[in-house]
This record gives sequence, structure tokens and C-alpha cells, in this order.
Amino acid sequence: MLVSRRAAFVTLGVLAAINTLNFFDRQILPAVQEQIAEEWQLSDTRLGWLGTAFIVLYAIVGLPLGHLADVWRRKWLLAAGVALWSLLTVGSGLAWNFVSLFLMRLGVGIGEAVCAPVASSWIGDLFPPAKRARALAVFMFGLPVGLALSFVVSSVIAKRYGWEAAFFVAGAPGLVLAFAVLLLIEPARKSDGVRGGAASQSFWSSVLAVLSLPTMWWIIVSGALHNFNMYALGTFISSFMQRYHQLPIDQAGWVSGLVYGMGGIGIFVSGWLGDYVHHWGPRWRLNVAWAAAALASPCLLAALLVPMGQPWWCTAILLPAHFLLYFYYGVVYASIQDLIPARLRGTGMAVYFFGMYVLGAVWGPVGMGWLSNQFAARHAATEGAEVIGRAHKVLGLHDALFAVPLICLGLAVVLWFASRRMEADCGKLVDA
Repeated sequence: MLVSRRAAFVTLGVLAAINTLNFFDRQILPAVQEQIAEEWQLSDTRLGWLGTAFIVLYAIVGLPLGHLADVWRRKWLLAAGVALWSLLTVGSGLAWNFVSLFLMRLGVGIGEAVCAPVASSWIGDLFPPAKRARALAVFMFGLPVGLALSFVVSSVIAKRYGWEAAFFVAGAPGLVLAFAVLLLIEPARKSDGVRGGAASQSFWSSVLAVLSLPTMWWIIVSGALHNFNMYALGTFISSFMQRYHQLPIDQAGWVSGLVYGMGGIGIFVSGWLGDYVHHWGPRWRLNVAWAAAALASPCLLAALLVPMGQPWWCTAILLPAHFLLYFYYGVVYASIQDLIPARLRGTGMAVYFFGMYVLGAVWGPVGMGWLSNQFAARHAATEGAEVIGRAHKVLGLHDALFAVPLICLGLAVVLWFASRRMEADCGKLVDA
């Protein structure tokens, strides 16, 4: 079915709103987890597992849901996913212990795994190639905006009405958007014009073709490192500002929201810069990526070296750090499109996302929580304390976060190796 220009932009607006809510809902827990931890006496490792619960199923079900996005009615699939995660977000506010909240977050992960494959497929059929990157940039802008809004709104609500209310408030907009999706006109599916392409290959042969490119392996490793950092920071940045810099929950939410909002500017700047340097050769987008990661690492280190109780100096340094961290999305995602031919891009992105989440995001929250507990226990042992107290947890989380700039430096090295292979691997699969 043909879609008018006006209808295409209305659809893009609805999809962008859904993606914003997608990241809003997944960030509620980190925004309010200090209240939950205090009420249920949870360790940082358990807090990390609550974040990982979402990511585990999100990664696992993403591959089959990506396939369903190619064969089912997209608007019904997306509406069902949005409704499911919104209802389970409300259910998270009714949780009574760690296990019940863990199970609710698992369900939220299933619902949210629908969003990216369905929306990207839909946008690809709404806009021609010359306008597709800008349309996807509008859609991806929901990532930093959703995270920023969630930190601010959820923390303010939690301070005034309790952490449960933050989940209740977030559920209602999703049900409205689920209904709005059903009113949209779904466009006909487009073909990339390749005969005997991906449709004639089995899923596994397509996966093996993608993984035959050394550059793709480097990019997958980069995604794992980057997502480890982003999910570790996303899970614990508000807790860090509350514990180490003594901010109340609402102010910590505002600071976290401001820092993540800066990432939105980074996405657009990197997209523009990536297009500008691309005419010098396909590896130049990755050159931008590793340079940004290399610059972000000392910024993150400097932010952690700010003395305790000085949140505004720490925030001032975190702003450029997050600006540079978000360069990754604008240039690396475009590099994958340069590397993988159209007939294999769906598989290529599915393989990349699977590796990025399973190898990176899954371990970010729980890994940082485990490190925090280990350092807290070490501080307690040094003082001869039999019980890990709040002061030990403050220092433990601070020490654990030093892993982030170190991993960021490793990310720069991996992206540098990817850039060295990029030109040799581009075009290898075109005639495969």
C-alpha cells in the first residue's frame, strides 16, 4: 500500500515516540533502584541482575522477532509488543520482592525486543535510500531522550510518591501508543532488487557469510565493549551520584538526564561527521569512532577523579564524555551498512545485535555490581568490619567504575583494528 508523505512523517513520529518510551521504560529501574535496594536490602550484584534480566531475553528473542518482522503484519506485531511491555512495566510497580521484579523485567525484555526490528523495517519501506539515514536518526534520537527523561521523571516521582509510582506512570503512555500503531497505514514491503539473494539462502548460511568478514568480528567485539560500558553506566550512574556525591534522588535524576541528553547531540554530530569523511574512504567512519572512544576514556577517568561531594564538577566532565560515547552509534551503524550488502543487512544487524547484547550488555549491570561488591568487601576488610556498611558501598562503587574508562580505551583499540580491515572487506559479499 502506498503511503503519502504526510502519513509517512506521522508514522515516523509515532515510531520515534515508541522508541523513546522503549528506552524510558528500561531505565526506570536504575533511576529508582536505590530506594528498592534500601527497602529490600539488595546488594549491588542483585541490582545488576535486575538490569541483566531485561537484557537476557531481549537478546535471545531478538533473532526470531527480527524474522517475524519480515513475514508478519508489522503494526499488529509492534502493537502487541508495546502493550505487553507497558502492562509489565505497570506490573513491576506491584512487585513485592526481588524474584517477582526479576520476572517482570524478563517480560518487559520480550515486549521491547519487538521495537527495533519492526520499526527499522517499517522505516525502510517508508523512505527512499536518500532520506533513510535521516529518518533512522530521528528514530534513534529516542535512545538518549528516553534515557534522559526517565532519569528525571522517574526520580522525581519516586521521591514524592515512592518507586512503585514511577512504574505506574510509565505504563499508561505505552497503551495509548499501542492503540495509535493500529491506526497507521502499513506500507508494502520493498525488495532490494537482488534475485537469488538472502531469500534463497538458509538463515545459518547467511549468518556464516556475515561472519566470514574479519571486520565484522571486530565490530561485534566493539559492540560488546561499548554496550558493557553503556549498560554499566546506565545502571549505576544515578546510584553513584547519590552515594559518592551525596545528591538526593531527584537531583541525581536531573544530573543523569542532563548527561544522557548530551548523547543525543553526539549521535547527530557523529552522523554528520561520518557522512562528511566517508568520501575519503569507507574506513574513515570507523576512524571517527575510535578517535571519539580514545578521547572519551580520559574524560571518564577525570570525572571519577573528582573528589567526593563535588557533583557539579563531576557532571561538567561527564557531559563531554557522554557526547563522545554516543559518537559510536552514528558512525559504526553506518559502517555496518557499508560492509554488508542489502540482501544480508537484516541478518548482519541481527548477528551484530545478538553479539552486542549477549557478550556486552548482559554483563554490564551484573559485572559492575559484582565489582562494586568486591571492592566494598575489600574496604570493609581493611577496616576490620564484619559487615559491609553504606560507607564501604560508596567507595566500592566508585572503585568499580574505574573499569569503564579502561574498557573504553580497549574499545578504541578494537575499532582501530576494524578500520584497518574495512576497505579490504567492503564488497567481498556483493557477488557471494
